[in-house]
Amino acid sequence: MTRYIIRRLLESIPVVLLLTFVVFGLMRAIPGGPFEFAGDKSLPKAVTDNLNRRFHLEWPFLWQFGSYVLGDDVMGSVCERASTLPGCDTVLKTYKLGISKGLIRADLGMAMRQRGRTVNDIVGESFPVSFQLGLLSVGLALVVGIPAGTVAALKQNTWVDYTSSFFAILGLSVPALVMGPLLIWVFALKLDWFPVATWGAKPPFFLGLFPSQISIEYFSFAVLPTVALGSAFSASIARLTRASLLQVIREDYIRTARAKGLRERVVVVRHAMKNSLIPVITILGPLFAAVVTGTFVVEQIFGIPGMGRHFVQSIGNRDYPLITGVTFIYMVILVGANLAVDLAYAWLDPRIRFE
Repeated sequence: MTRYIIRRLLESIPVVLLLTFVVFGLMRAIPGGPFEFAGDKSLPKAVTDNLNRRFHLEWPFLWQFGSYVLGDDVMGSVCERASTLPGCDTVLKTYKLGISKGLIRADLGMAMRQRGRTVNDIVGESFPVSFQLGLLSVGLALVVGIPAGTVAALKQNTWVDYTSSFFAILGLSVPALVMGPLLIWVFALKLDWFPVATWGAKPPFFLGLFPSQISIEYFSFAVLPTVALGSAFSASIARLTRASLLQVIREDYIRTARAKGLRERVVVVRHAMKNSLIPVITILGPLFAAVVTGTFVVEQIFGIPGMGRHFVQSIGNRDYPLITGVTFIYMVILVGANLAVDLAYAWLDPRIRFE
């Protein structure tokens, strides 16, 4: 297994770099630039020129990407040793003005439209909040969706199955854009059970991903956004679990297990459930990556200072380092989540081997 994990991690490096290159290029292909407008007023040309030189926007595209990945000093050293390369004359003029240490040194760059702030600072403040909300939402989806789907499959074509299917369809049909304000109106404004908005996390622990203190106050802030975000996911998991379990319980090995006289609970839990969860585990990889890196709608509705708003605002601001940085974080988490999903396959189905 160790060799498999190492091989997968090494294979993911060129994939992440290629996707970073694509995002890096697409943002620069969009008309407009980060310094054309600041609020409602255009910046003076001299200021714009200085900012372009500082962020190396006048460099050729490949040199810009090399600076983002390797750092300004590396690009300058390359040009000093091979000054005849195309674009080196421009690089040698301004590379000492740069501020990028490079992606390989865990530097996501300096935000262009948030003065004095690095992308690392922005991600460090917002990602833990989005991670907590996403983790709670995925947990809610699993706790509600898997039991609901299992009961619906075992009670097929009964009122239990019909009720479960009704709420699953209802959860899929009502988007978070509607669910969030409805929860606020009922449980915050009318019943006054929960706070209307914001996030009540305590001082950070373990890189800020988990709160140092789990309290009733913390959960009071988390309940409504977690339900708004996790209800649709739990409905999807319930429907997928039901469909998968209905297929598995008709397999020959399930009939054999029943013929051997095993209890129905043992047949379902030990033999049927594991294989039926493979499709559920499969969708958890991209689902987990999507929710822990921020969801713009839910975070806006509940006033949560997560990373979702940076995805949207950075595009409108043409903030190239912030766009590339938050996308890079998403890609890394997606690769890690899919690797965890592949490792879970072997535990669910012993027939799956890594070698």
